[in-house]
Amino acid sequence: MLPRRAASPPRQRFPSRPQGYVDADEKRATAISGDLRRAHPSAGLRIRPAEWKLLALVVLVALGVRLFRISHPDSVVFDEVHFGKFASKYIKTQYYVDVHPPLAKLLITLVAFVRGFDGEFDFKDIAKVYENTPYTSMRLLPALMGVAVVPLAYLTLRELDCGATTALLGSIFILFENGYITQSRHILLDSPLIFFTALTLFFWVAFSNEDRDRSRAFTEQWWLWLTLTGLSLGAVVSCKWVGLFTIATVGVDTIRQLWRLLGDLRVPPRLFIKHFLARALCLIVVPVFFYMSMFAIHFQILQNSGDGDGFMSSPFQHTLGGRGMEDTFADIALGSEITMRHLNTQGGYLHSHLHSYPAGSAQQQVTLYPHRDENNVWRILNATEEGIAEPDYATAPLTYVKHGMIIRLQHLPTEKRLHSHNIRPPVSDVDFQNEVSGYGFPGFIGDANDNWAVEIEEGDKHDRESSRRLRTLHTVFRLRHTLTGCYLFSHKVKLPEWGFEQQEVTCNTNAVKPNSLWYMETNTHPQLHPGDERVNYELPGFFGKFWELQQVMWTTNAGLTDRHVFDSRPYTWPILRRGINFWVKDHRQIYLLGNPFIWWLSTASVVLYAVVRVVLVLREKRGYQDFNHSRVVKYDSICSLLVIGWALHYFPFFLMQRQLFLHHYFPALYFAILVSCGIFDLVTATLRPQVRLQLAAILAIVAIYNFTHFSPLIYGGQWTRGQCQRAEWLKTWDFSW
Repeated sequence: MLPRRAASPPRQRFPSRPQGYVDADEKRATAISGDLRRAHPSAGLRIRPAEWKLLALVVLVALGVRLFRISHPDSVVFDEVHFGKFASKYIKTQYYVDVHPPLAKLLITLVAFVRGFDGEFDFKDIAKVYENTPYTSMRLLPALMGVAVVPLAYLTLRELDCGATTALLGSIFILFENGYITQSRHILLDSPLIFFTALTLFFWVAFSNEDRDRSRAFTEQWWLWLTLTGLSLGAVVSCKWVGLFTIATVGVDTIRQLWRLLGDLRVPPRLFIKHFLARALCLIVVPVFFYMSMFAIHFQILQNSGDGDGFMSSPFQHTLGGRGMEDTFADIALGSEITMRHLNTQGGYLHSHLHSYPAGSAQQQVTLYPHRDENNVWRILNATEEGIAEPDYATAPLTYVKHGMIIRLQHLPTEKRLHSHNIRPPVSDVDFQNEVSGYGFPGFIGDANDNWAVEIEEGDKHDRESSRRLRTLHTVFRLRHTLTGCYLFSHKVKLPEWGFEQQEVTCNTNAVKPNSLWYMETNTHPQLHPGDERVNYELPGFFGKFWELQQVMWTTNAGLTDRHVFDSRPYTWPILRRGINFWVKDHRQIYLLGNPFIWWLSTASVVLYAVVRVVLVLREKRGYQDFNHSRVVKYDSICSLLVIGWALHYFPFFLMQRQLFLHHYFPALYFAILVSCGIFDLVTATLRPQVRLQLAAILAIVAIYNFTHFSPLIYGGQWTRGQCQRAEWLKTWDFSW
């Protein structure tokens, strides 16, 4: 028998793992999920009494910086035109439509109401002087929310286990950030948005620290932090839809937490499901409930008709005071006096008035008008041959209007007939569009250009007759011009001032079907009596109104594509390429511009983290053990959360084609500033406290110098022409000289 060969040891690139060794993946997982307090020995809020005193001093300075001369200017500034006006609408209970949810506007309105604002000032134009308006108090709310972000930055950095010096530096950066100061001193929504973004991040980090100790899961404090996070998420998205990016940030970190829990063999499936359901309840159900509650308040206040009616469907409009409609006759016959509405654009009623087109046929204008008016009323006539008089519809046999019938529409106040011909319309001057006008004179019966064929498209499923003949509210139809074959059509194109900016009506040979659909809203007839069948709108409840308004807000927001003189694209924001002119008067100017030092430092910090993270990943692939160091794991965990927040608040704007402005970067800027503080904490972690404090003081002094240098642009102060020119560090900073 041959002797047995000794087995050769396997080839190893690295030494075998010693007892107690924790590899990179395991250590990173435990640090991120928070199982090992060894990586974060001081995790959680541990603030000494001296820190509270110092923080109180910082808040006092923030109050002075943000409230200094807040009553200046005493005239409308930039978007106060919109958000002040919305407060007026709330106080007058007049319905309006805006692209932003209602919470921040409701808070501003509450202040205005408490201070006795009657809603009469219209906020119509920038630089319009305020009269009988508590504008200073209305500005005070965003200013105080801006102040509150300063201590939130401090507390958040301490919760992230950064040192007191780092947290103080972060609060100073927020305190002296010129853009934040400017934006928070006026009746605008961005300061509440940033406040709730910062509040959400603080609550979430506090919850994550509480969740780190598995023995504290599902305790009262654990539930408190998680519920507060959900409420704050609901608040931030109820200010602006940008809050969805904050929800995404918390959502990504939640998925990361759950993923680590799922891979932890010490966590049984039942416990994992409890963690999942608790987060789903507090981070999904609670924010949704909060968000919907804000709209419930919104609808409860705006109970009366206003200038926002035209954006909404007819059933929605008829839930508003002043728009309710009495039951109307269902059967439509020759001789019926009707009002006719466009289905798709919700532009309003088919309308005419005693004004003529300035060109083309110079005949009477036909438009869409969104409000009730006697000029919306038309009579349905039979398309008789020329020279034959119309019968007396009060005594003639009742003839219902059916599919394929040829009719004419006579404008009741002016007795003109709805008319079309081969003449281009005044605005949509293209070959496939024909002008629609009101034509006729006393004694003239009309001609073939007045004839329209009824084509029924669909009826109400609960009303069988509505698919065979016209029925009020229940039948959707088209009107085809019999001579030219074009369809009565409208779109969102507005006529100029000579047409009172009402919606254009044309006859389109290539009509998109949704824009050529109509229905009858009201109907009377001399032969119909009170006992005959009547119909009315089926009014939507809260959920129907809520969902419709979300769709209108989305469509309106996407439609804001017109260029603005101070709009900008996202790639220019991190480098502070240009600002926004808020107000100019008497050689003074308020110009939204960030603190260049803070802005550029934060951008550089994000880029630096990304580069270092890539290098660390590449080194890990080559066998280096960087992620075995607790300090690397700690700061990677801190900065990764903040950089993810920055990215989710910044990169989605590249997908948007709507108008964008520098202030859209402000939530992302908050995360970027905290990233710069996290990197400062890492770089100075091994230094003596005194040296660390000196370095922080240098950075703070530079930030304060930049703030002071550009402060006249915040407060509308005086500058000489030379000072203004010297302050224009970049040629793209287009403030006035």
